Amino acid sequence: MASRISKTAKKAKQYDHVLLLMRHAKAEAMGEHGDYDRPLAPKGLKQAKKVAKGLRDMKLVPEIIDCSAALRARQTCGRLLKVFGDKTQVDYHQSLYDGGLQSVFDELAHAKGKTHVMMVLGHEPTISICGQWLASEESQADRVDLLNLGVQTAGVLVLGSNKPFDKWQLHDGDLLAVLSPADFE
Repeated sequence: MASRISKTAKKAKQYDHVLLLMRHAKAEAMGEHGDYDRPLAPKGLKQAKKVAKGLRDMKLVPEIIDCSAALRARQTCGRLLKVFGDKTQVDYHQSLYDGGLQSVFDELAHAKGKTHVMMVLGHEPTISICGQWLASEESQADRVDLLNLGVQTAGVLVLGSNKPFDKWQLHDGDLLAVLSPADFE
């Protein structure tokens, strides 16, 4: 798996802008507080830390994270930040919990032009659908097809483009990888 990670890191260096679309880590089953307030499961805490270390080692620490305001996403983000450090700016958005695909495009539209690595941390099916819509014609079809199955917990899509994020439209990002926590082992 390490060779897959190193190949993805090498490919990402070829782009001016790299978007990481991440699904929150494994959460507890829905309890008395409802879906929005589901906390991370112990497995999710480990997944988030593993993914953060992997992204750091790939030199893909985001400058900004736009994160869903749901508890499990906020907790995933908190675990990432423990590894990334305090240079990453985080903004929490209710719309990334309940706004669907348009909410991700709204975040891209508001990104600063100089941002090199940006992460959107959200939920399924929004993450996989967004990956499908953003993937360029040059993206490998088998990678895009993987998204029909959804993105597993703590999964990360890596997309690259030389266009600034605020100029991204449909099919503007090359889908470089669909990564799972196991890929970072």
